[in-house]
Amino acid sequence: MKSPLKIYQEWKQDKSLGDVVKNTGYMITSNTATTGLTFIQGILAAVILGPIEYGLLGMVVSFSSNINRLFSFRMGEMVVKFGGEFLENQEFRKASALIKFAGLAELITSILAYILLIVLAPWAAKVILKDPLITKWIIIYGVALLANFSSETSTAILQIGNQFRNLARLNFVQSLLTAIWIVVLFFSQGNLIQVLLAYLAGKLLFGSGLFILAINTMNKILGKEWWEIRLSELENKKSIIKFAISTNISGTLNIIIRDSEVLWVGYFLSPLYAGYFKFSIAVINAIILPISQLITVTYPQINKSIVAKQWNSLKKLLSRTSLIAFFWVIICSLGLVFFGEWVLSFIKDGAYVPALPYIFVLIIGYGFASIFFWNRNVLLSFNQPNVPLLIMLVFGGIKTILMFVLIPRFGYLMQAGLLSGYFVISIGMMVILGVRQIRNQESREVN
Repeated sequence: MKSPLKIYQEWKQDKSLGDVVKNTGYMITSNTATTGLTFIQGILAAVILGPIEYGLLGMVVSFSSNINRLFSFRMGEMVVKFGGEFLENQEFRKASALIKFAGLAELITSILAYILLIVLAPWAAKVILKDPLITKWIIIYGVALLANFSSETSTAILQIGNQFRNLARLNFVQSLLTAIWIVVLFFSQGNLIQVLLAYLAGKLLFGSGLFILAINTMNKILGKEWWEIRLSELENKKSIIKFAISTNISGTLNIIIRDSEVLWVGYFLSPLYAGYFKFSIAVINAIILPISQLITVTYPQINKSIVAKQWNSLKKLLSRTSLIAFFWVIICSLGLVFFGEWVLSFIKDGAYVPALPYIFVLIIGYGFASIFFWNRNVLLSFNQPNVPLLIMLVFGGIKTILMFVLIPRFGYLMQAGLLSGYFVISIGMMVILGVRQIRNQESREVN
């Protein structure tokens, strides 16, 4: 058995892990403060509004965000996958054409998404939120869709350009703006609309900031003439478009299966339980935020290792980052068990204590997803976007059917249980298939 000192020395010499840890450090350093700000703004918003209006807030934000995801082709994943490959092979003109294509496509889909939001807002306010007066606020908050017209492409540019420090700073500034706004509302006894505008302000700042940083990064890595490259220079368009369509379908499925839980709870039960659910997700997101940055940082490194066929480096990177995530999840879970009820009793005179069972059940699924955060990225890097799509379709379909059968009968905890079960089963399948793919590629080279 290796001593802790020897393990530390081996890990220290691992360049791939070192790059990931360094870049994750940038994100965590900023996000340590961001986590605190996010948690504070979430708690204060919950205190200002109470469970029912907090649930309405979550439903407005969720509905608007999901309309955007409906049209999203996950341009970030496409840019990291193919753009990273082009840069690795020094095919700079192809990289320029790809990023230009991604940015224009994302701009068009953002406009279409906002138009659809305007059309559907009256129906959503009446049927899902059960308050027609909310219609105009769905439309106003939806302006965030236009402000983030290039967020996925821009984020991917910062990833492949190794600009994680700037990305971290922007995350912090966004959270700081929203947190300050909500603190002011806390002392001035703000209302639902004012809190919604605070969230919108953060989105507007983040979207515009991302675009500016991305343009500067493109000028540095590809030269200021990158915009003059014609789209016709982009080769293998069929494979790229197929990848984009597949990831778009995956995103659409996630809207129904994973990202609309607050809406589903509000639909099946009431805004009160939607408020409990949103609060639970806010707590869990604050807990896992430090390790969630591994997804952003590690994907380009995974793709790079697969392109270069560095299998040993890849396996070490996956196992060691998962081990880091595992210990974090265990520590946080124990903290919830021992101190969760005591902490929640201080918030709004214990109004959110009923959310604690939600948190306990959800941490199982979110914890598993955090430990094996690389599950889908490995398959995408092997250019197999349809594999996770099929897994999501099958198990997500089963989960959705079970929601209509079980939630009206067994209540809110069943919603959390179904989501956690979906995470464990679907992600477990993708992990198995991804590891098998790595082993197959490795054995082919040996033979």
